[in-house]
Amino acid sequence: MNTASPRHSRSGFGARKRRPFSSDSRKRSSFGRRHGAPTGRSRGPRKMPSFDPSQFINTNPVDVVEDVYTAKHTFATFGLTQALSANINALGLHTPTPIQDQIIPEILQGHDVIGLAETGTGKTAAFLVPLIEKTLADASRQTLILAPTRELALQIEQELRKLAKGFRIFSVTCVGGANIRPQIRALHRTNHFVIGTPGRVLDLINRKDFKPQQVTSVVLDEADRMLDMGFIKDIRTILSSVPAQRETLFFSATMSDDTKQLVKDFLKNPVTISVKKKDVTNSIEQRVVTYGHDDKFETLVGLFANPELKRVLVFGAMKHSVKKLAEQLNAHGIQSESIHGNKTHSQRQKALSKFKSGNTRVLVATDVAARGIHVESVSHVINYDLPNTFEDYVHRIGRTGRGTNRGKALTFVPTR
Repeated sequence: MNTASPRHSRSGFGARKRRPFSSDSRKRSSFGRRHGAPTGRSRGPRKMPSFDPSQFINTNPVDVVEDVYTAKHTFATFGLTQALSANINALGLHTPTPIQDQIIPEILQGHDVIGLAETGTGKTAAFLVPLIEKTLADASRQTLILAPTRELALQIEQELRKLAKGFRIFSVTCVGGANIRPQIRALHRTNHFVIGTPGRVLDLINRKDFKPQQVTSVVLDEADRMLDMGFIKDIRTILSSVPAQRETLFFSATMSDDTKQLVKDFLKNPVTISVKKKDVTNSIEQRVVTYGHDDKFETLVGLFANPELKRVLVFGAMKHSVKKLAEQLNAHGIQSESIHGNKTHSQRQKALSKFKSGNTRVLVATDVAARGIHVESVSHVINYDLPNTFEDYVHRIGRTGRGTNRGKALTFVPTR
């Protein structure tokens, strides 16, 4: 995947130069405090996880059986303009995924929607395709897309570029953690799509550089993750500042009480489309790896003698420990990269690219840094440090065993 900075031009889709930015630092710090991880401002003791992995270990996963879904439409029968249909066809997309098949017609008809779907279901195209179609019909429209992380925001922008290739559709991506001025300059031009993280978007609204009164559609992507990361107040403030006569498209993998209340307060008679994926706790082989007080790292190194560990995602608790662990693994001849909040966007993308291409065997990551990042064919997930909650555990191990592939998850637990 091309992760270059988005470009936007006045003559078509593509050309004002943007620099990639880090995640919204203010919200990341909030998330860290809630979960006991140190932030840049303080180094208090880490909150010990209460999660007990032994309750959920599954050494005999069930065979993965994918439900056979028969689509009611093809991309050619959605009634899209010929130019958009041609772009979709050029990308090799013919038969829509279940979420696309069911939700695209609802968005085209102007309904508010709730899409219950995880990453990997095709949900990004499910909302981009109909929104591009509407923008081609009415150039005065403006869509605001909120995402939990800069990586996901940039991935959405990249897919938008592909689908809208050759159209006079302009966009800007606004994410936090770096110089805000290039984003301000871009917002003073025409933008049909504004994509960003809630913290940075709210900053731009407060500065009066982004005028939410012009927004006609709002997309909340991975809403549950945004709430987990402490964005609830920002999202409520943003939605309250957008005209009530708008379309609201809401995508989430789960529906917590806070998520349900958000839907109740801001969506109008929404249509709910649910695409359930397999239960990862049943379909992934999960085992505990015990270690002694002084041999945790040596135990990890010993695992890599097994050639089955081909592409391994290792989760650590804190930024500095993740960095150190990757350095130690490299010193022992195990090619490793790390991603964490102290790395620049370009450094993180370089590490991720090496991992995706197979040039690096191991990627060591914190929970926050790994959000919004998805890599196919991960053979193993290793919980080197325990997750804080069962939800975090499920989110971690779900990075392996995608589709019909078998995956394995190993969780380190100290001996008593």
